[in-house]
Amino acid sequence: MAAMVACLVPGNVRAQSFRFPWSGYGHDAQHDAIASVPSQPLNRIVWQTPVDLNPQYNGSELLIHYGSPSITRSNTVIVPVKTGATGGFEVEALAGATGATNWVQASDYILPSHGWTPSFSGVLTPKNRFYYPGGGGTVYYCDTPDTNASPVIGQIAFYGLTNYLANTNAYLTNVFINTPITSDRYGNIFFGFQVKSSFTNFAGGIARIDFNGTGTWLAASNAAGDAAIKKVSQNCAPALSNDHKTLYFAVNNSATWSDFSDYGYLVAVDSRTLAPLASVLLKDAKTPTSNAFVPDDATASPMVGPDGDVYYGVLENPFPANHDRGWMLHFNSTLTQSKIPGAFGWDDTASVVPASMVPSYHGSSPYLLMTKYNNYADSGIGGDGVNKIAILDPENSETDPISGATTMNEVLTIAGPTPDLTLRDSQHPNAVHEWCINSAAVDPATKSVLANNEDGRLYRWDLTSNTLSQTNILTTGLGEAYTPTIVGVNGFVYAINNAILFAIGH
Repeated sequence: MAAMVACLVPGNVRAQSFRFPWSGYGHDAQHDAIASVPSQPLNRIVWQTPVDLNPQYNGSELLIHYGSPSITRSNTVIVPVKTGATGGFEVEALAGATGATNWVQASDYILPSHGWTPSFSGVLTPKNRFYYPGGGGTVYYCDTPDTNASPVIGQIAFYGLTNYLANTNAYLTNVFINTPITSDRYGNIFFGFQVKSSFTNFAGGIARIDFNGTGTWLAASNAAGDAAIKKVSQNCAPALSNDHKTLYFAVNNSATWSDFSDYGYLVAVDSRTLAPLASVLLKDAKTPTSNAFVPDDATASPMVGPDGDVYYGVLENPFPANHDRGWMLHFNSTLTQSKIPGAFGWDDTASVVPASMVPSYHGSSPYLLMTKYNNYADSGIGGDGVNKIAILDPENSETDPISGATTMNEVLTIAGPTPDLTLRDSQHPNAVHEWCINSAAVDPATKSVLANNEDGRLYRWDLTSNTLSQTNILTTGLGEAYTPTIVGVNGFVYAINNAILFAIGH
């Protein structure tokens, strides 16, 4: 592997590399979503490619979570693509500069039971190996992702490929990877999987495969210390501590997909052995006698801050007491101390904002958080429809004006700029379109955040002026499940809107 030059992005307290690729969901194993190179101006759409060859619309909405692209150091963009109406997946490797196709590989991956279609999402390791989900809980890998020819593809199983080959149909119909894949700095990978209750070989849980292909796993019930727990929460990308020794993920009590019956835990295990280290039952921030909901329709994943604190989004209980905003729960690294929560957590993964990116901030926190901050005006939810994004101070609190709970202090907020005419009425006169992100890219070099909106536009939020300083029209807009925004190694900004991945630059 080529040597990577370590440096500090302005004001950041965690080392970054200007040649570090965007490995997968949330950029890296901590999911901080900090870009390692300056993003280009949002002047034009340089190229675009579909991420769904057969999108299934529910009226005017598209209820599917698309997987995050991965970008190599040589600027190959590897895009997860849905090919059929209800399934069928492939990965496409494209030249980052032009969008030209280098290679395509199909996967036999089968979706687990679901409401909103879960994400199909791979990961690029520091050794430049790309892993992507296969059928029956297997994983495919490619060691030459930058080739422009058909690559050699390998297959491994965390429970042993011999077992899979001896009983392939049984594994294909009973075992399902149900989260994005995460890689540590050594090339070991981690992911959640779901098992049908009738398949007695093992139970749903967390899997680890080392860089030599040796696999192991831990039942979700054992990770939580609760026999009622069935699996890792759907779409929950595992996260690693800053020293890569501890793995964090959320688990819930649903054997198959469900939403409002789910309770769950945030757990910590040893990343080398998967030995359980800690677990915390996730509680509602305003009503701590109630278990928070840990729904499978969400894409919330743990994010590990530069100081080791762990952030994870849940849905409120009772619902919708917080206007369907949920909470961004906040814990120390050992999960033994609950800290100030954020006022929004539903279907969102917080991004890290170095405090120096916000000139108006004069507090003591070395880093801040960027989160979605929608206030939904849908029927029966109770919000005003003034949907925002926010910069929050994780170390200082305020009384949230909506819920009355003690939550993280708002440093900056900005509302979406486009009126939502389907929601505007006498009760919601200022309703605007939602921010459709589950992980927004943070660019320290330009002191800005890149975020996608359901109005069909990509925006740059300038944190110096607190304005939406640049925009690019991607589509006419629609209601859609939430997607990540990323920055490539050449500074292109990537956003998914209406089943299309757009590459935007100067």
